[in-house]
This record gives sequence, C-alpha cells and structure tokens, in this order.
Amino acid sequence: MQTLRTPDERFAGLPGFAFAPRYIEIGPLRMHYLDDGMKTAPVALCLHGQPTWAYLYRRMIPMLLGAGFRVVAPDFFGFGRSDKPVDEAIYTFDFHRSSVMSLIEALDLRRVMLVCQDWGGLIGLTIPMDMADRFDRLLVMNTMLGTGDVPLGEGFLAWRGFSNRSPDMDIAALMQRAVPTLADKEAAAYAAPYPDARYKAGVRRFPNLVPDRPDAGGAALSRRARDFWSQHWSGQSFMAVGMKDPVLGPPVMGQLRQVIRNCPPPLELPDAGHFVQEAGEIIVTEALKSFGPVR
Repeated sequence: MQTLRTPDERFAGLPGFAFAPRYIEIGPLRMHYLDDGMKTAPVALCLHGQPTWAYLYRRMIPMLLGAGFRVVAPDFFGFGRSDKPVDEAIYTFDFHRSSVMSLIEALDLRRVMLVCQDWGGLIGLTIPMDMADRFDRLLVMNTMLGTGDVPLGEGFLAWRGFSNRSPDMDIAALMQRAVPTLADKEAAAYAAPYPDARYKAGVRRFPNLVPDRPDAGGAALSRRARDFWSQHWSGQSFMAVGMKDPVLGPPVMGQLRQVIRNCPPPLELPDAGHFVQEAGEIIVTEALKSFGPVR
C-alpha cells in the first residue's frame, strides 16, 4: 500500500490549535487523534467530514473540556495528520467505519457522546447500533444517513460534481467561501494536511462514497442504523442546524430529526452554513443546557 504522511512542520503554529497529537496503529496505517481531559470522564467523540479534519473542532474542544468531558477527535485516514493511502479504491465506507470502531475499542471509550457533522455523521451514525453500551448522548450537526433508498438532493449532487471536477481542490479558498469570517491563517490551517494533489485521494473519494442506491456500500448499514435511531435509541440527543447549508441544510436535517427517537427541536443557526462547528461555542452552550450536568 503506497501511503503518504504529511510532514509535521505543516502543522506548526496553527491558530487556535495547541493540542498535542496522538497516534495509534490500525493495521498498517497510523491514525492521528486528539485526546484531552480526564480519562475517567464521559467522552465527546468528535468526527469531522470532507474536506476538513480535527481542526474543525478547535472552537468546541475547550468548552467540552471545561464542561467535564474527555474529548477524542480523530482524523479519518486520508485527512489531517492521519496516513493517506494514495489508491482511492482503498477508501470505502467500511474502511472508514471499521477504523473508527477500532479506535473506540483500543481506547475503550465509554459513556460516549457522538459529536458529528457531514461524513462524521454518515459514518458515525452507523456505529452506536453495534456498540450500544458505549454511547449515551448524540450531538448531531448538518449530516445525514446514506440509506440508498432516498434520492440525494440537488445540493449534494452539485457538490459531488464540483468535487469530481476539482482533483486538486483549493481547500483554503473553499473554506473561506463557506465561512466568510474565517481568517486567512485559519483557512490555510484547513489546507495544511495536503501539500499537493497526491495527498487528497481521501478528500476526492468521500463524495463518491455517499450511498446513492440500495446496494451501494454502506447503504444496508445505514438502513439498519435508521431503525436503531428510530426504535432503540434511548440516550439524549441535541441537533444544531446551519441554516445556510445548501447541501445538508434544514430539509435534510428535518428528515434526520424524524428518524432520531425523542430528538428535541433543533438549534437553528441562521447565519451558519455547512461547517457549523465554526459557530461551535453557541452549539456547546445550548447542548449542555439541554443535556444537563456532565457526570
């Protein structure tokens, strides 16, 4: 397996991101994750999407730590400081899902709050059903379940087309278009893991992994997850929606809320788009009010 590893110097001095990197070997690959807080505390497992990495949670992590959570934020393979296989065929739904499950088991994470957005939700929402004793809270933002039996929206199809036409996507420019308040150095930090197009195989692959038919990879898992969330989930839930998201915005999140048993009305953020974690402070504040004390 030909694999690339982003040089450490690319991550020096990133604004707002003074967290110590940690690594775990999963098969032949090295996965990066952040792990801060008391090891005995409830866990906030923060899963990012495309084309981002754990940097996306920099505004939420300090508040989660301050509330008493242990925060674990991995980078999917192909993203952030994790190893990046060059062959796009390696990146499958099951490849990503099993790697996150391996991390959970290796760290023996329990009393977990799943914090997810974008692909963090597409994958993350399929995990608790097979690890139900480990999860008791959900904080979900601008994402979906890829069940393959619901048509994908025009917004997603447009995004997939754009991504496929952009094999060397300008990630910094994309992030500043999506988040106009983002400073230049913050936008550059999102692009730090990718010195050139060779490092972006995982970024390119994600949009084409969204299940678009019933027999697509991950679709059956996602349908099973839909049944779990609607029939068997007994934990606490909180939903935040970036209302300006053209891909996974209010209509998609409305459908997802109907699936999650006892999910309260969402926190609607009228000025936030797809990368809603950039408004993370208000999300954490309101989620903690909803959940009550962290024990």
